[in-house]
Amino acid sequence: MAGNSNLHNSSRNKQDEFYTQLSLVENEMKHYKQHFRGKTILCNCDDPYESNFFKYFAMNFNSLQLKKLITTCYATSPVAGDEFNYYAGDNRHLSFIPLADTLSMQEQEKKRPYCVMITEVTDENGDGRIDLSDVEYLMRNKKNTMILLDGDGDFRSSECIQLLEEADFVVTNPPFSLFREYIALLEEYQKKYIIIGNMNAVTYKEIFPMIAENRLWLGYNSGHFWFKVPDSYEIKKTDFKIDETGQKWRRMGNICWFTNVDIEKRHEDMVLFRTYSPELYPTYDNYDAINVDRTADIPCDYYGVMGVPITFLDKYNPDQFEIVAFRKGDDGKDLVYSFTNCSQNVKVERERERERERERTTVRPYFRILIRRIQTSCS
Repeated sequence: MAGNSNLHNSSRNKQDEFYTQLSLVENEMKHYKQHFRGKTILCNCDDPYESNFFKYFAMNFNSLQLKKLITTCYATSPVAGDEFNYYAGDNRHLSFIPLADTLSMQEQEKKRPYCVMITEVTDENGDGRIDLSDVEYLMRNKKNTMILLDGDGDFRSSECIQLLEEADFVVTNPPFSLFREYIALLEEYQKKYIIIGNMNAVTYKEIFPMIAENRLWLGYNSGHFWFKVPDSYEIKKTDFKIDETGQKWRRMGNICWFTNVDIEKRHEDMVLFRTYSPELYPTYDNYDAINVDRTADIPCDYYGVMGVPITFLDKYNPDQFEIVAFRKGDDGKDLVYSFTNCSQNVKVERERERERERERTTVRPYFRILIRRIQTSCS
């Protein structure tokens, strides 16, 4: 599928520098504004002067009525900041320098991981509004701080975890190759989060139980999106472009937002209009369920188990459907999830089902989430 090769390349080569466009951030965050009021926001995978997550929250600090914005970066980003630069002096506090060409090579080498803490945003240039032109003045405000980090800025480091403990919300684009570890850390510290990633993450054995137990779900926007990447990234024949400024871009497939913030979207019923027939909905060879090729084709009059593609999660309403299991096929690598609170009879029957599956010789693997209707009438 278009865009997925970039994800696989990221995983293999640990190329995790994919910079989210401001429009993508804005289109998702507009649905959560009421949740941010009076809160501390942490962007812990973002160079403050390169990240559009930082820019969004800095520009909207007052309208969102934020309490605090904290941003940290990992080591020195390979993408040079066009709008903002800084110079690390002999102590941990940083001096602001507005133009990149004012930095000598020696000064550039002193750039190190740092943390920005914003508690006040004012209209420093007096134009009557707060926009990107004001961001460069933020660090001249004595109520805001910009300090060097002792370590490398890894989100798992002790100093970054201290910042995590202070935050109410985490909003960022975490490294794709470390998505499991990142989610696990947010869960450990019981944080609210809105993060961007690839939908294939729902198939991870660490992630799928969270979805099945309604501890994590998809946000509003999903699809194939373009991300800015460093100059060092190789040129590709597809899903790659260089704009008029020489900036490289890669398109990533199946991108979506993951969150544990309750949103209206997950309580909207999916409109079902198809009717069931055995000819249109064949059963699997290795599981007692019908196959539904597209989410839009879920029948309104069938109440047994159905296998649907993972894109179903973009429309998943836990009041309308229950998730039964996740299956890849009968290849010994199933990620079948059994609820721990199910009755003993149900557990025994599921074990019998698995045994019958192992005995079958005809294998027809399907990458499917198994679901069942909860409602008792057609939409």
